[in-house]
Amino acid sequence: MPRYLLIKNAELYAPEPMGRQDILIIGEQVAQVGPALSPVPGLEGEVIDAAGRTVIPGYVDQHVHIIGGGGESGPYSRTPEVQLSAVTTAGVTTLVGVLGTDGTTRHLESLLAKARALDTEGITAYMLTGSYEVPLNTILSDARRDIIVIDKILGIGEVAISDHRSSQPTKDELKRILTQARLGGVLSGKAGVVQFHMGSGKTGLAPLLEILEETEIPAKHFIPTHVNRDEGLFLQAMELARRGGYMDITSGVRLKDGFTGGIKPSTAIRRCWEAGVPMDHVTMSSDGNGCMSLTLPDGSQKLLVARLASLHEEVMDAVREGVPMETAIRTAGENPARANGLWPRKGALHPDSDGDLLILDGQLNIDTVAARGRIMVRGGRPVVKGTYEE
Repeated sequence: MPRYLLIKNAELYAPEPMGRQDILIIGEQVAQVGPALSPVPGLEGEVIDAAGRTVIPGYVDQHVHIIGGGGESGPYSRTPEVQLSAVTTAGVTTLVGVLGTDGTTRHLESLLAKARALDTEGITAYMLTGSYEVPLNTILSDARRDIIVIDKILGIGEVAISDHRSSQPTKDELKRILTQARLGGVLSGKAGVVQFHMGSGKTGLAPLLEILEETEIPAKHFIPTHVNRDEGLFLQAMELARRGGYMDITSGVRLKDGFTGGIKPSTAIRRCWEAGVPMDHVTMSSDGNGCMSLTLPDGSQKLLVARLASLHEEVMDAVREGVPMETAIRTAGENPARANGLWPRKGALHPDSDGDLLILDGQLNIDTVAARGRIMVRGGRPVVKGTYEE
């Protein structure tokens, strides 16, 4: 028999501002949103009074290295698999796993197994097929087949371009990758997106903008990520968003995390909003659990592990910079959910949406996290841990 979770007196952004509302979740889904809702007779459950607090949909982080990343300074520099509590305490209730730089000792089969494990532990996890390098790594014979046959696979990524670590794919190779994703999405009813890892190379987004001009591939399949790593790339990404593609800001590209020359993520969101960029095509992801490699002035490399928690920090910093709450939270909720074909089940708190929500305290810190109707974090601390977490 399902349980209920009733949130009372919340200042609700669903993500549209709805004022003071109650949210009733039965089992894993939102059943009702409205004033003066009551517990469900005959069912066991919990009532939480959220008076004076803000409730928003759980975050949809579309770029997480769930089986680890890195390895760029040798095997010792590989990051470990993500732990459940690192995800939930960051406010992430849905994620998309990607392979990253190392497509040799990291495997798509492991990525699929980890996505299914995280599902079992209580959140919702998907993945992308493919790899940094071209030809793409796949599970079956090609990426199109992976998307069609394997339920967890939403598209292709991250394919590296304009980066010294990429395989320097040609424009024709990128066209074929986008076509595989497009056709796989059409035949499976999925989004069929391609995430492109963007480095700081000279060409930037030029090949993708040219492909838009030269082909019939819809712009909605293009998701370049890390676009706030430098000014030139950011301006190109804004143009792509105006033409119907997506621009994905990386929340961990910050001076406090060791990045110089980048644009603070919250500032990137604000600049898009002020410049009239279509905000439904602006997304933000964490690059969580990945290895961020910085080149120091002497040419040596400094390795950092990206934190999923940067996502919430930068969403709230965008609010503090003057971006409306509903606009800021959409960059990490509704917008990536739509881009990946998961809306309105994800990124929303509407009837029949999944019961994924965050309760924020008066300082907009994460207090409580529910994923699929189950409390995962309470008082900022995980109450549900992963299988091997102590």
